[in-house]
Amino acid sequence: MKGVDSLRGQLLVAAPSLLDPNFQRTVVLVAQHGDDGAMGVVLNRPGELEVSDAAPVLTELVEPGAVVHVGGPVQPTGVVIVGQLNDPEHAAVQVFEDVGFVAGDPDFDELPTELRRARVFAGLAGWSPGQLEAEIEREDWILEPATDDDVFSDDPEALWSTVLERKGGSFALLARMPLDPSLN
Repeated sequence: MKGVDSLRGQLLVAAPSLLDPNFQRTVVLVAQHGDDGAMGVVLNRPGELEVSDAAPVLTELVEPGAVVHVGGPVQPTGVVIVGQLNDPEHAAVQVFEDVGFVAGDPDFDELPTELRRARVFAGLAGWSPGQLEAEIEREDWILEPATDDDVFSDDPEALWSTVLERKGGSFALLARMPLDPSLN
């Protein structure tokens, strides 16, 4: 972590040794990181509830049949919208390039025209000051720059393996590791 000011826009890929059920084999997009801690959303935990059923007002923002993703264990009933914006200046929190968090009180009439793509999350992941740095030092997380294809993956459940494969080397071997190696 020395020399790194912020992890904003990075993916945290759970190391195989991270066994916390909230984060086992997760890929987290870091949206904010600083002296006050860190915050992000888990990208690879699609839920079962469709956005149209959970929050009908958000239906126009997502593709038909889109589900609410489990963003993390913090504020599990809170709704977070991550979007690819036509103008990143409209993001409440710009994460990287044109990807950012939509404001908590958006104008729902204008929002569909401001977004190219969107994903809806329930809850988020959060770390107190120094907590994430300690977890990285302990090698609980593998870092990789995020891409918009990661955030809006058509196959979020395969994202953990996909990102590790992309990283290459020994990480590509980890990508193929079964959840329980003793069963191999």
